[in-house]
Amino acid sequence: MSAKKLKVFVTVKLPDSVETRLRELFDTTLCPDKRPMPREKLLEAAQSAEVIISSINDQIDADFFAAAGEPLKMVANFGVGYDHIDIQNAADKGVIITNTPGVLTEDTAEMTMGLILAVSRRFVEGAETVQRGEFSEWSPTFMMGRRIYGKRLGIIGMGRIGQALAKRAKAFGMSVHYHNRKPVSARVAEEIGATYWDNLDDMLPRVDVVSINCPRTPETFHLLNAERLALLQPHAILVNTARGEIIDEAALAHLLREHKIAGVGLDVYERLPGINPELFGLPNAVLLPHMASSTIEARQDMGDRVILNIKTLQDGHRPPDRVIPAML
Repeated sequence: MSAKKLKVFVTVKLPDSVETRLRELFDTTLCPDKRPMPREKLLEAAQSAEVIISSINDQIDADFFAAAGEPLKMVANFGVGYDHIDIQNAADKGVIITNTPGVLTEDTAEMTMGLILAVSRRFVEGAETVQRGEFSEWSPTFMMGRRIYGKRLGIIGMGRIGQALAKRAKAFGMSVHYHNRKPVSARVAEEIGATYWDNLDDMLPRVDVVSINCPRTPETFHLLNAERLALLQPHAILVNTARGEIIDEAALAHLLREHKIAGVGLDVYERLPGINPELFGLPNAVLLPHMASSTIEARQDMGDRVILNIKTLQDGHRPPDRVIPAML
């Protein structure tokens, strides 16, 4: 590979420090605003760019690769998840796909723990009551939630984020249960005191809190469908900071409105950024705008991983964070 700077096209507004470093190292075209890039502009860029830095807003699909020109060598995803990218089509086209693994673990685990607390203790309802000027007197039965100490947490997906959440939950006095494709190592299980369930249907009715921390795959689409959601106890709460498509959102909204589960905390949605309107106006639903990884530190770390992958390619080596079809 020549020593010339790679021609890089960015589809999303990034932190200033990341954009500055991209301009220093590569022949970079930056995105001027925070809005999702128009589809036609993305396809136009694919014809001449050597590297495209994409985000979850971009559909890197079969049409994208059909439009891609001969120069395109890599799509560097600014994010961990890559379900918006046609990985097999990329491989067939000879285009390298990279992501930013390992940099969002602590931030996402923090947000997940925060949602568990917020739903259980009704933080949002309480804050809104004060903001509306409706807090005039205290009474023993006012704004009662449930303590999380001593409760059972069921984690679906015990990868890096699931394990980070389990450690936090243990510190809060929760007992940890989990469902995963396979058990974690004996060392990890002992460290967090985790109980493994190979059958998700057996775990769901036995826990008080359920947290979704698994990736979106064909196998996990609507993993929590109407039948599985109905297994939850009436006092249970459900938290999702992974991918919205893992839950049947319509079935979830119905259960909430019927008070068949106690509450939900969502940072992701089935048709992000769209949200099922049936979820609005529910006092037992804490809805966040996809902000689990929204920390200054995380965005900088993500940018550093993107830059590392592109610089490694420019130097003639294999990028460290490649995503290949075998990983699906």
